Amino acid sequence: MHSFETIRGRKVRFALVGCGRIAANHFNALEKHADRAELTDVCDIDPAALAAAVARTGARGHASIDALLEASDADVVILTTPSGLHPAQSIAASRAGFHVMTEKPMATRWEDGLAMVRAADEAGRRLFVVKQNRRNATLQLLKRAMQAKRFGRIHMVNVNVFWTRPQSYYDQGAWRGTWEFDGGAFMNQASHYVDLLDWLIGPVESVQAYMATLSRDIEVEDTGTVSVKWRSGAMGSMNVTMLTYPKNLEGSITILGEKGSVRVGGVAVNEIQHWEFETPHEMDAEIKDASYATTSVYGFGHPLYYDNVIRVMQGEATPETDGREGLKSLELLIAMYLSARDGRRVSLPLDY
Repeated sequence: MHSFETIRGRKVRFALVGCGRIAANHFNALEKHADRAELTDVCDIDPAALAAAVARTGARGHASIDALLEASDADVVILTTPSGLHPAQSIAASRAGFHVMTEKPMATRWEDGLAMVRAADEAGRRLFVVKQNRRNATLQLLKRAMQAKRFGRIHMVNVNVFWTRPQSYYDQGAWRGTWEFDGGAFMNQASHYVDLLDWLIGPVESVQAYMATLSRDIEVEDTGTVSVKWRSGAMGSMNVTMLTYPKNLEGSITILGEKGSVRVGGVAVNEIQHWEFETPHEMDAEIKDASYATTSVYGFGHPLYYDNVIRVMQGEATPETDGREGLKSLELLIAMYLSARDGRRVSLPLDY
């Protein structure tokens, strides 16, 4: 493994590519860490979006990623571009000597994800994949319960994402709702929930999926259901739709084990609705504080995610979600899509 240089005595410098909807979360997060981080460059091919980002942040503006990579002295390049563009941009940034932080999903194709990790390795650079929802207080508490093995053997797991995305959402950009650049309800909107299947429960043995485009005028699915079998023997399902009437209703995970039952629900896994274990534990006192009112389905995780990245760059921490960790949820997603497409059970791991 590479030994990475640590940044000391100055702020960690970031450059951001793609000044669209999610970029604001990154600007906010960087402002919260202004004592340790700075945004030096921004880039967008849309002049209006670029001008707005420059006005908001005071960073240098570039009309293309090539221009940014040529001119920037940033340490880390952040990719908040359409998902299908991440691989080529990530590989270019790695080869140009930058560390990369990419929004989810890291790629829309399995071989692209592998190529991104390989390019970062070959360049001796880091690759971070944004998984800010892992930092939610509710999920951190649930993760600790898993690590303490409080459930005993896990029998059943159910994940629901009942959200709404109107046609107008997909019409915001030509890339939205396409296979190449976006991916559907599972790949895009519900990808943080797919991430929970491996991160919380463990390695998946196989999946069987059905997906459909029931209502939206898009290439990809707006609705689907997946049966999941874990290597541990646990079974479960994931149900996803972007057609809930009239607004986002639920983002939840229910875990049923031999010695415990937990349901974390709300609109975006923001409320601990059921928490019962055979053996009491001091973490049980934290349930009420962990639930929070959510202002958006993005949660409050971006600043916490940045804290980890900054500390990694300063040599004080290990990455919470690097490229290899990001590949786990991408692999699960691709398995689900293959299953739905071919009408068959797909076993993991996929062929490397």
